[in-house]
Amino acid sequence: MRQRMIDLVHREQDRICAALKEIDGGDPREDVWTREEGGGGRSRVFSEGKVFEKAGVNVSVVHGTLRPEAARAMGGGQSLGEDEDLDFFATGLSLVLHPWNPMAPTVHANYRYFERGDGQRPGSWWFGGGADLTPSYLFEEDAVHFHSAYKAVCDAHEVADHARFKAWCDDYFHIRHRGERRGVGGLFFDDVNDAPKEECFAFVEACAGAFLPSYLPILERRKDMPYTDEQRDWQQLRRGRYVEFNLVYDRGTTFGLNTNGRVESILMSLPLTARWEYAHTPNAGSPEADLLDVLQNPRDWV
Repeated sequence: MRQRMIDLVHREQDRICAALKEIDGGDPREDVWTREEGGGGRSRVFSEGKVFEKAGVNVSVVHGTLRPEAARAMGGGQSLGEDEDLDFFATGLSLVLHPWNPMAPTVHANYRYFERGDGQRPGSWWFGGGADLTPSYLFEEDAVHFHSAYKAVCDAHEVADHARFKAWCDDYFHIRHRGERRGVGGLFFDDVNDAPKEECFAFVEACAGAFLPSYLPILERRKDMPYTDEQRDWQQLRRGRYVEFNLVYDRGTTFGLNTNGRVESILMSLPLTARWEYAHTPNAGSPEADLLDVLQNPRDWV
């Protein structure tokens, strides 16, 4: 399973980057890196292209020994026993795309596989992942399309529970100090190991395969829409919220930094530019206020 997941994340990185290159008009920067404790990865970043201000698609394959506190926080749904093996293996695909146009939403997706020890004990292996959409301006048809794509994947796999995973996404991407979600959600799951590995892997593989059809039609509709400087400023404020979540709450960021991961790859998800204004409040009844209402009160889109 380790090798099958490694093959999957590299294959999807190639496929997604090929599609982004065609849209953005240039090649990404590629960095192949190694980690002193074991393993490494391949990072690809598009920057200041035709469509994306910044877009990164990363793959990592790492192994080593965890500190006990890191192992306890790592997941798997099982408590850490005194004799638990602290060796670990982790591989995953992670991408974040930040378009120039404020009408085109930011998108994130991540799919990963973990093992502690040799992965034979109950709870010592698991899959996780998801995808979520972060618009600066709300187009309901985009949210419906995105959520529908992942509901279809969940409906085809018994190990998946769309209603639970959708609610989990809303709860996970909650910027608690702001009282709002990072975006309009999508799908989030972790500690998936309550079915045979083959079934879990098939679900994750289908989710990864759904990324391009879930997002590219939205991008095509929005990337060339006209916008004002004021709308660009609002996009920058929303990106500030994105930064706040990733640096304060995101488990992937914490895990990467706590296991001596490559900092540039871990922080690839941050936008190239962002903005913070003191006590900014959108005007009542404005499109900006409409978005904020949805972020404070998540909807069921499908």
